[in-house]
Amino acid sequence: MEYQEMNAKTIDRWIEDGWTWGIPISHEAYLQALEGKWSVLLTPARPVPREWFGDLKGRKVLGLASGGGQQMPIFAAAGAECTVLDYSEKQLESERMTADREGYGIEIIRADMTKGLPFEDESFDLIFHPVSNCYVEEVKPIFKECYRILKDGGILLSGLDNGVNFIVSDDEKTIQNTLPFNPLKNKEQMRQLTDEDCGVQFSHTLEEQIGGQLEAGFVLTHLMEDTNESGYLKEHNIPCFLATRAVKRKNRR
Repeated sequence: MEYQEMNAKTIDRWIEDGWTWGIPISHEAYLQALEGKWSVLLTPARPVPREWFGDLKGRKVLGLASGGGQQMPIFAAAGAECTVLDYSEKQLESERMTADREGYGIEIIRADMTKGLPFEDESFDLIFHPVSNCYVEEVKPIFKECYRILKDGGILLSGLDNGVNFIVSDDEKTIQNTLPFNPLKNKEQMRQLTDEDCGVQFSHTLEEQIGGQLEAGFVLTHLMEDTNESGYLKEHNIPCFLATRAVKRKNRR
């Protein structure tokens, strides 16, 4: 079994156990979004600034590895035409259930984002890509695909892990691993993930992630750091994540 399929099955199991990122928004939250009162997360704790989005009405939005019924209902309430792509069946079930409950349309696609994205060139105005690159070994091809399917002037909003969480022990107080963290090449790292039921995860450098966006052709416009939701690193305000806003500019001088 490929690691991508292993991760999809792991996330399905987490959702059955009540995983935070698999719980759809409430009906009340959807009604508030219809009134323009909403916020969403790319990273664990800090909401994405509203000005990063612009006006979503009539815009074609892709939720990339963004299943779970947490962000797409908000964007639909804001007037966007939404598509969501995820590899977890349970995450997509949540999307379908929420759309049926609230009565909005959404295109729901199960696909592995490491295999290329199943969309025509210049299909979307905005891609919303929460923290998920930690579940794939190579990230640069994903940014190239995002560039391809965005329209000129389109926006890529990404949540990125900076690698700190992969270094530390469970209590986050000691250095346990060296980087890069790649369990496909390090049996001890795979053992750690298996023991903790973490799926198959990978660290990535800023060179890979921000540099990968720039290499794809994006112009980086905004960057915001974030911490874990809780724990020792959070208590010491140590950033473990980044949210980035990048724009496709085909005709740059």
